[in-house]
Amino acid sequence: MMDSHNQGARSTANPFKVLIAGGCYSGLAAAINLLDKCDSALDARIPVHITIVDERSGFCTPRHRLPLALSDKGYADKCWVDFADVKILQRPDVRFVHGRVQKVDPATRTATIRESASEADSTETYDYFIAATGLRRAWPIVPQSLTRKTYLLEAGRHIDAVRGSKHPVLVVGGGAVGIEMAAELKMMAPDVRVTLAHSRAKLLSAEPLPDDVKDRALELVREAGVEALMEHRLLSALPLKPEGELGHADSGYEVEFTNGHKMTASVVIEAISRSVPSTDYLPPAALDAESGLVNIRPTMQIKAAGGGGEEGVIPNADRHFAIGDLINWSGIKRCGAAMHEGRFAGLNIHQLMLQELSLASSSSSSPERDEKHVPEFQELAEIPPMIGLAVGKKGLSYGPDVGMKSGEDVLKLFFEDDLGFRIVWDYLRLGQDPVKV
Repeated sequence: MMDSHNQGARSTANPFKVLIAGGCYSGLAAAINLLDKCDSALDARIPVHITIVDERSGFCTPRHRLPLALSDKGYADKCWVDFADVKILQRPDVRFVHGRVQKVDPATRTATIRESASEADSTETYDYFIAATGLRRAWPIVPQSLTRKTYLLEAGRHIDAVRGSKHPVLVVGGGAVGIEMAAELKMMAPDVRVTLAHSRAKLLSAEPLPDDVKDRALELVREAGVEALMEHRLLSALPLKPEGELGHADSGYEVEFTNGHKMTASVVIEAISRSVPSTDYLPPAALDAESGLVNIRPTMQIKAAGGGGEEGVIPNADRHFAIGDLINWSGIKRCGAAMHEGRFAGLNIHQLMLQELSLASSSSSSPERDEKHVPEFQELAEIPPMIGLAVGKKGLSYGPDVGMKSGEDVLKLFFEDDLGFRIVWDYLRLGQDPVKV
């Protein structure tokens, strides 16, 4: 049966409408891969219009590159790329909206969007929806700025405070971000004393990794010149001077840990995730009750929390996808997995488009075009624990099939000399000229 939501033949005047909430790794990967398939259709290009909504005005990959961006002003300038400068998506069938998706109604396939400039709400209809808004994380794990200009000011203030420090710089939290942050700060400012404090006996304690990987991470941190305080849980950090003087030579914090240890720090950087899924715009039936993450099928399509064939609780669930850090799936949250999931979402939406087009053709009076397309979906497999970590001038990697490796060659392989900026940029082809439509 023809879909009553958007009846009529598909054309440039009546394209498939795809709404993507989130313009980071996974969201951009979904858009680019979907456009690739629509552009290369054998009979004729599939008409599609993609709207990408993001609270930020540009592409910024905080967890992956922020440690270096908060250590080097030159790199900070490179780290944020406005969406207007993402060349491959500068085409008339792609629109970027600087704002936030407030609510999604799967039954009517409409979304309420609040644009940042006007703070006014608008309604957007869609044929397919992709949730790719990730997790909300505190500074400095992610920048709180929503524009490039304010981001550079935010990063610059932080860098000046670190480089002007009289006392040690304290990084709290021995997860991947804390480790990379501490090591990058020490590498970019060798004269600054950097201390990494972690509440547990081993670094990376929240990750399902072998102990030898965690032990090697600690060795690399210390080899980078960072002092590591294990089993030190932060109790308080009280300013020695009123706020606003951070960065002056005589300013800083009196820090106390729950084990009684005290120290003075010029800057305290809390690299503890405290991440909250950015999923409040989705219906509760789509979310895991405990984590707030989105329940999905291996096809990246949303499923109801109850599972077991209860997908009907969410109307049009087949047309709603979720990818990236906000999904309830196995594995450590990584940019590589996010881009992989985005690719699958784009390919699977293309399959659904082909199905709809074949159904429309078979309902016409053309007997030679009565073959119905059966979607061939890409399915996400279970993701085992794996990690790539940049620790100063050396890298650490682990995968169940290859085991653990570390050294300068590992850093070069996984991150090159810019924490992976070029690798991601080229993989997504963000600087490639767009296809003319």
